[in-house]
Amino acid sequence: MRKLLITALVAMTATASFAAEGGKEDVAEARRAYYKLIGHEMGTLAAMAKGEVEYSAESAKTAAGNLMALTSYSPAGLFVPGTSNADLPGKTRALPVIWEDMAGFQAKGKAYYEALVALNGVAGEGRPALGKALGKLGGSCKGCHKEYRAKDF
Repeated sequence: MRKLLITALVAMTATASFAAEGGKEDVAEARRAYYKLIGHEMGTLAAMAKGEVEYSAESAKTAAGNLMALTSYSPAGLFVPGTSNADLPGKTRALPVIWEDMAGFQAKGKAYYEALVALNGVAGEGRPALGKALGKLGGSCKGCHKEYRAKDF
């Protein structure tokens, strides 16, 4: 899994650098790949928190750690102006308001990070602790999605 994560991050970095010079569709694609990795790890944690799969302290800590590792990647290059759903219909759900309210968007990112730090502190302490922390993390995601992401392509 770590190999996959490292490979994906290297690919995203290369794609984002290339895309900033070469094509806005590539930027949107790299951004979607970044959030797909986040969604994958969130799905693992949510399945455990809901009891859909057996809780494993090791797996919970790994998924939470992977999410934390993703925060060390700077997605700034994935938010190039001209890459919203208005600019690239059918390629992204990023609303133009992101670029109109970058400070608000970044504040949502900070709330996500703070909730993620709390999740990492309790991920291995059982399903109830995981569920409570994951609920706060999910709330931070929902807050951003509500304001900055279209429901459909």
